[in-house]
Amino acid sequence: MNATKKLIPSLLIALGLLAIGIGINSGFKSMSSAQRTVSVRGLSEREVKADKVTWPIVYQIQGNDLPALYGQTSINNDIILAFLHEAGISDSEISINAPEAYDRASNNYSSGEYVYRYNLTQIIVVTSSQVDKVDQLIRRQGELLKEGIALSSDDYSNTVQYEFTGLNDIKPEMIAEATKNAREAAQKFADDSDSKLGKIQTAHQGQFSIDDRDQYTPSIKSVRVVTTLTYFLQD
Repeated sequence: MNATKKLIPSLLIALGLLAIGIGINSGFKSMSSAQRTVSVRGLSEREVKADKVTWPIVYQIQGNDLPALYGQTSINNDIILAFLHEAGISDSEISINAPEAYDRASNNYSSGEYVYRYNLTQIIVVTSSQVDKVDQLIRRQGELLKEGIALSSDDYSNTVQYEFTGLNDIKPEMIAEATKNAREAAQKFADDSDSKLGKIQTAHQGQFSIDDRDQYTPSIKSVRVVTTLTYFLQD
């Protein structure tokens, strides 16, 4: 009788431990199944033509009579404006900066030996959506030499800049393409692992980048975006 009384609690304890073990094992399986995922990336890339150009027209003149130099900049500016207007560039696309004068005599490190005391730098900036037309003018800028205007071409701080401003117009299509490519990669992984592709667990859209296609054609831009998707995998 006493043995029977002792056996019952032991059986109850054993059955309880067995139930707990089954529950833990089932939980592990469920957790393992829920955590089976695959992370993939999808790329969308395309080449586009710049739709905005900024062209700084820079020239310098030197002399010893500062008022005369300022007068010469006015004459030169009129010549450059006529050159631009004749090609179809409007005043709204042109801005004329104030000329910058450099006085060599004011340089504390100057030896005082110089031919010309003053150096005037003039910058006229063309900002336009007429990219092809401006490109043609850049190739024709040598014509200004005939008018006695030598443009500075080695000023690295005033280079021609090309931009693409139509990103918002192509964003939806590129995101859809990147997402599609990512899903195809995930589906291939699922097929290779004898799994079924489940729902998306997480999705991350990378930033769009716009770069020159190469150093020789800055007017052609390469637009890229990468999306990262994590899918559940099912048995």
